[in-house]
Amino acid sequence: LRQNVALPLEEHTSLSAREIAELTCLKLAQVGLTGFEDYYPSEISGGMRKRAGLARALALDPDIVFLDEPSAGLDPITSRKLDDLVLQVRDTFGTTLVVVSHELASIFGIADRVIMLDREAQGIIAEGPPAGLAERTRDPRVAEFLLRRDRPPAGIPG
Repeated sequence: LRQNVALPLEEHTSLSAREIAELTCLKLAQVGLTGFEDYYPSEISGGMRKRAGLARALALDPDIVFLDEPSAGLDPITSRKLDDLVLQVRDTFGTTLVVVSHELASIFGIADRVIMLDREAQGIIAEGPPAGLAERTRDPRVAEFLLRRDRPPAGIPG
């Protein structure tokens, strides 16, 4: 993991090898991976891989980080822990995180603002805080997605 997180620092800074090593350990610690510096991605869990990816994304201290389906493939408990880490990064470092997600728990748990896109409309069909959108939407597409309205749960007759 150390090499993976160090790469952006090696490529885009003039820091010494010692400084890069220190920063790499710091970034891994910030995402809860102290002690895993010398592991390969194949040797750690999926949730740990996601955190290592976040450490690499944070290596250069960006103002904005883009995350595409960060909790995809994770169990609900690990997803919640990743959501908590995203909030911690936002609150601790003031980082803006732009997250693409279809996970309702994550959307309601971490989003300050949601932008909902629709292929048919070829653009934005809803925008605002997730709870506010869920409460006031009159758009059936938004209601179906955010509230799972107009569709009975699987296994329950409509």
